[in-house]
Amino acid sequence: MGGEDLNQKLLEVLYEKYYREIYVYIYAICGRKNLTEDILQETFLKAFTALKDSHTNMRAWLYVVARNLCLNEIKKEDRVHSGENPDKEERSGYGSSPDPLDEVIGKEEKNCLWNALLSLDSPGREILVLQYFSGFQQKEIAAFLHLTPENIRVQSYRAKRKLRKMLEKK
Repeated sequence: MGGEDLNQKLLEVLYEKYYREIYVYIYAICGRKNLTEDILQETFLKAFTALKDSHTNMRAWLYVVARNLCLNEIKKEDRVHSGENPDKEERSGYGSSPDPLDEVIGKEEKNCLWNALLSLDSPGREILVLQYFSGFQQKEIAAFLHLTPENIRVQSYRAKRKLRKMLEKK
């Protein structure tokens, strides 16, 4: 088995292992299915081209790449639309084909929670997604977002409090 075959196999393993959680993370940031799928594909494409480099934590690296791609896309759209409201896809309408997000959300209670989570401001939304959907610890999130662990703890608390209030109203 050659080096290229080994890299292809490693990419397939990474994709199978992290596809769903990174999809949910990207969707939480950008909020649109087509854009999420494009960024997800580009994230794994970058992973494939960087496999020769030795990354000690490939999962965290994939999150960093996905986050950077999302933020770049948001900045690009802001420049293009400057003040204009681009047509956003409905967050609740995923079409008829099976979707990883549908599998994660599934039930109506979870859908209500997910929609409330998406209505939170960033970085609170991003912190909660990283904590509860991706399973990162607060100190890992702090390093990832270049914030202090105390800042993450406070923002997480505030975001959860806002989320609780939103859900109580519903």
